[in-house]
Amino acid sequence: MEQLIGDRAVEDERSLIKPPSNVPTSHQENDVSTSTGQSHQATPCFVYTLAFFSALGGFLFGYDTGVVSGAMLLLKREMNLSSLWQELLVSITVGAAAVSALAGGYLNGLFGRRICILLASFIFSAGGIILSVAKSKEVLLCGRLTVGLGIGIASMTVPVYIAEVSPSHLRGQLVTVNTLFITGGQFVASVVDGAFSYLPYDGWRYMLGLSVVPAALQFVGFLFLPESPRWLLQNGDTQKARLVLCQIRGGVNVDEEYESIRSSIEEERNSSTGGPVLWRILTSAPTRRALIVGCGLQMFQQLSGINTVMFCESCMLNPDCGFCYGTNGTAVTESSCMPVDAANTETAAAGRCSNGTLQSAGIFWAYNYCPTSYSWIVLLGLILYLAFFAPGMGPMPWTVNSEIYPLWARSTGNACSAGVNWICNVLVSLTFLHVAQYLTYYGAFFLYSGLAVLGFVFVLGCLPETKGLRLEEIESLFGRRLCSCGASGSQGVHYIRPRLELGALHYSTLEPEGRISYISVSISKKLFHPHSNIK
Repeated sequence: MEQLIGDRAVEDERSLIKPPSNVPTSHQENDVSTSTGQSHQATPCFVYTLAFFSALGGFLFGYDTGVVSGAMLLLKREMNLSSLWQELLVSITVGAAAVSALAGGYLNGLFGRRICILLASFIFSAGGIILSVAKSKEVLLCGRLTVGLGIGIASMTVPVYIAEVSPSHLRGQLVTVNTLFITGGQFVASVVDGAFSYLPYDGWRYMLGLSVVPAALQFVGFLFLPESPRWLLQNGDTQKARLVLCQIRGGVNVDEEYESIRSSIEEERNSSTGGPVLWRILTSAPTRRALIVGCGLQMFQQLSGINTVMFCESCMLNPDCGFCYGTNGTAVTESSCMPVDAANTETAAAGRCSNGTLQSAGIFWAYNYCPTSYSWIVLLGLILYLAFFAPGMGPMPWTVNSEIYPLWARSTGNACSAGVNWICNVLVSLTFLHVAQYLTYYGAFFLYSGLAVLGFVFVLGCLPETKGLRLEEIESLFGRRLCSCGASGSQGVHYIRPRLELGALHYSTLEPEGRISYISVSISKKLFHPHSNIK
């Protein structure tokens, strides 16, 4: 190597990477060289503000899915809800979210990301108000339907918006904030459920109605926040797109990023064959592969059984038994495990709980539950499951889907993958009890474990690394056959040379025969021998 490279080569290559004379000094001062060989501009607080207000949509998602379990305990008693009505009130939200997520792709392309987030927060606010003032179960059903429509639009729009406004080195971190807010929403929902569960009447109104607060905050915030610069450029508003990009990046030089986005859009327009976006996705091999990966990730997220783990009651241990007990203040007295009545699970087969729960006598019947000294094993398994799910399959499907599609397919691709997520959510929820009935609860969770292993194989074989790449560069990662997407060396390769002062060698391929789509080289002089020659 030392015999091939000399001072002259260093000077020649330096001239290749020398910044143009018209680039301001502030641009050079604001660039931070990183180990990946890319220069990252100093990130202003405005990007974090955008991410915060966007991620409130994730908070609403988490809050609604978490608060309904506590509210349903009170609603069941106050409105005398049957099992069918309980299932309807829970599942109607998920079904509505699936439909609105699929429709969200069209709405995003037509109105933009900002308008769709405003629409989602407005719909969610309306749904929260309807739920808080509902006088009948029919009005409750209408409120739950409205809330679901808002959740579906937000679930596919928020990750897209955050990804499009974030600098490449912070994109994964900021999109993941949305999932962090989902978890935070579930936690706050549990606290609210506990706080208002002691009210003798109407405690559920506060539980369901408080969702209006973050929804209204998001709506007001987005009245003052900008549209995605990529959507603006795609729709021909070039001047505003440049202004928004400068605003988001803190006023530093954005020429390179702006030109990269503009060139990508122009190239797509020149090569477009027309027709519906979904058809163009299916007929474009790289985009089709990206869609398969995105939908597959969302499918395996739900098929791994997260909703049965999060929302399945702790009493679901033995379908043949129940727990009959009395209470003395807060203490449990005279408790015993009893076989369930085969004809009516609301009562025991014999004994004092054969009439079900008798609150006036202080006697309670809990179906499908018997205490055991080994219950700590279940708790440990739950903790381990959530600890590994939270940083992995929880946020990553949303993060990956927000960045793997080209701009023209991003809204539709995210809509399809979000729709798959909600459909699989409904599928798992509707089949869990039947699966548990035929396979037992232990068998059901072995089934989910097997599906999680399949998900692991899918990710290992099909998901390429996108870290540090601009959104416009990621499409090339899907240029080859799907089963080689995740293999090292089979797709775009990202070489990292930590000792380079100004950068690194970075290349990626677009075609199966391995043609190089772009090369950027920056070299530090001190890496070369001072007396070497190049030929």
